[in-house]
Amino acid sequence: MERARVLLLDAAPGELLGRELERLLGHGLAVTLNLQRVTDRAGARTAWAGRVDFTDFDAFDEPALLAETVRDGLGYHAVKSRAGVPLRAAFLTAATDAKLANRLRVVGRAGAGTDHVELAAAARHGVAVTHTPGSNANAVAEFALAQLLALTRDLPAHNEAAHRGRWRAPVAPAVELSELTLGIVGLGRIGLALAERATALGMEVQGLSRRPPEASVPRARSLTALLATSDVVSLHLPLTSQTRGMVGRAELALMRPGSVLLNTARGGIVDEQALADALRDPAHPLAAAAIDTFEHEHAAFASPLFGLPNALLTPHVAGMTRNAMATAALRCADHIAALLANRPDGVPVVTM
Repeated sequence: MERARVLLLDAAPGELLGRELERLLGHGLAVTLNLQRVTDRAGARTAWAGRVDFTDFDAFDEPALLAETVRDGLGYHAVKSRAGVPLRAAFLTAATDAKLANRLRVVGRAGAGTDHVELAAAARHGVAVTHTPGSNANAVAEFALAQLLALTRDLPAHNEAAHRGRWRAPVAPAVELSELTLGIVGLGRIGLALAERATALGMEVQGLSRRPPEASVPRARSLTALLATSDVVSLHLPLTSQTRGMVGRAELALMRPGSVLLNTARGGIVDEQALADALRDPAHPLAAAAIDTFEHEHAAFASPLFGLPNALLTPHVAGMTRNAMATAALRCADHIAALLANRPDGVPVVTM
């Protein structure tokens, strides 16, 4: 029986690459590794020659992605993405073309978010979309705490001043975490992990969720109420048609004087131009923001937040710990193999 073909659009980094490939090969899958984001391409070719096939293209370039999808008329049964390569209607149409020897059946994401996939098109073409919810919950929660501490203690400004040889004294004493209220928008796995850690550090925590939370976190009546009664607001929501633009000018204006906004969720949830305008305005109640996710990322990275001293910007790295990435990569490999073998029980599949 011919082995199912899997294309790794962006493989796990470093030593995790070997573990990911071994897991996929152990499931009896025929793997094609895209070398574009592999640091040691020559080393990978040498180490895996004869066991996997290779390609090398920019998966974020849709024409290049489409060309690889239909190359030699072979096609792939599954594709795996880690960094959220956009998989839109054109790709899904091409990848499921009846003329291909192997039509796409599964899209796997080594991570929680699936907003990079056009889910309606996937459903139309009979493509299952799986992901690894919770695999990076601890990592992202820890990162949000790091953002919180960096901004409430003004670490970026102190660091910059010290590197310039300036002894910078605080204008006013900093507050301790036990003096602050943390509002968490989204009480999924990450939101609950953050709530647990913040509570242990003495913070008062409140949350907002569409579903009843699994743990006892005091609930705010509404987003408006949460914004008006929190010193720090942390976003932990998927990007959907309902959450896109959820935090804009009106919402930012409701926040407490001296408040801080954290976003490790998705860039489209926050209106970046409205956020930049707020951070530029010394009279605005919002004092600072830490942003790890943006409307435009990777090669298209651009933001009106560039250059603002009270904006702490990081390149979507909150979930990138060794443990989180290994868990996501291996779990995603297992999910892809199970779906290709028609064993869907226990595999998370995203629907509209």
